[in-house]
Amino acid sequence: MRPRSLDEFVGQEHFLGEGKLLRRLLQADRLGSVLFYGPPGSGKTALAHVIANHTQCVFRQVNAVAVGIKEVRELLEEARVELADSGRRTILFVDELHRFNRAQQDVLLPDVEEGRIILIGATTQNPFFAINSPLLSRSQIFTFVPLTRQQVKELLSRALSDKERGLGAKAINAHDDALDFLAEICDGDARRALSALEVGVLSIEQEPIEFTLQVAQDSIQRKSMDFDPTGDAHYDIASAFIKSMRGSDPNAAIYWLARMLESGEDPRFIVRRIVICASEDVGNADPQALVVAVAAMHATEFVGLPECQLALAQAVTYIATAPKSNAATLAIGKARADVKSGRTLAVPEHLRDRHYQGAKELGHGEDYKYSHDYEGGFVDQAYLPEERCYYEPVERGYEEVIKNRLAEWRSQKK
Repeated sequence: MRPRSLDEFVGQEHFLGEGKLLRRLLQADRLGSVLFYGPPGSGKTALAHVIANHTQCVFRQVNAVAVGIKEVRELLEEARVELADSGRRTILFVDELHRFNRAQQDVLLPDVEEGRIILIGATTQNPFFAINSPLLSRSQIFTFVPLTRQQVKELLSRALSDKERGLGAKAINAHDDALDFLAEICDGDARRALSALEVGVLSIEQEPIEFTLQVAQDSIQRKSMDFDPTGDAHYDIASAFIKSMRGSDPNAAIYWLARMLESGEDPRFIVRRIVICASEDVGNADPQALVVAVAAMHATEFVGLPECQLALAQAVTYIATAPKSNAATLAIGKARADVKSGRTLAVPEHLRDRHYQGAKELGHGEDYKYSHDYEGGFVDQAYLPEERCYYEPVERGYEEVIKNRLAEWRSQKK
């Protein structure tokens, strides 16, 4: 069911639709080296084959897992000979290009640079992390997105009706809820949906074949979450998790928490982000947030998975729904910037330590006023040699109380 032409290709309209860049390059026969970046089953390999059918170039395909430098050099030499003999360039399609190490990627560079080959590299990893900079700078990047439910259903319907390449020669009654289920559960992976359809249909001998929801559910294995602790998806989900808590959306925060747990993320990595968020984004607007976060941290170490997910969920929803303030975060940032770049402030004489022999002779600690000796536990006294303002509470949550208290103390100063 792999598409044979651009018109048969489904999805990626943002660069392959009418008037879009890649379609215009193909129509003008001006395609240079490209990198296809996106999740599995989104059409990277399929589009490479469509391009091969669309152009007059020689097409060669390799998988980066299965070949080494020797084989790559041989392919490049064949491409040079072909160009010299017939004038035809070679399209070299390298699937899973990110599996090539730096040295293997460098072997491609001279031929890409001279235009002797057209490289199409497919990768599920962020090319800015996985591909050499020189190769990256000489290629156009096209980012593939998962297919929509409707696009997956379109491919399933096409497979059911196609008598030549699909399942159209069989009498099949495909239930709508079964196709809806596959379109949902495959996560935009067309290959996965088509494979499940094929398994379900071919596992039933009696015609007409009833492709029901139960058959669909039995034909597809539980989806596995993409997890690479060094990959960009790992950090993207962690970023979405933190920003959802900061943005006061408990439902989104819980969803990203679930994604991380299901993909096998270390719960200690998760709870560290929760503790950070409690101070960075909630702060003194609700001081209890840090207490809850640290308690979740201890619970995670004490009980582990799966039970610690309960403590994590409690902390996440508490922080997401707490009033927010980054005043403490801004305060320490401004103060550290002053310490690094400004003139060092001396400790005022009356604040210096006087609990050692000889301190009195130096005048250390003289005229210090003990706060608890004064009404309300506050006394007007300089704690810096010059006035500085770092902490500016906001009018949210408990920090509004702090703001009012500071204003009252300022009014008592001389």
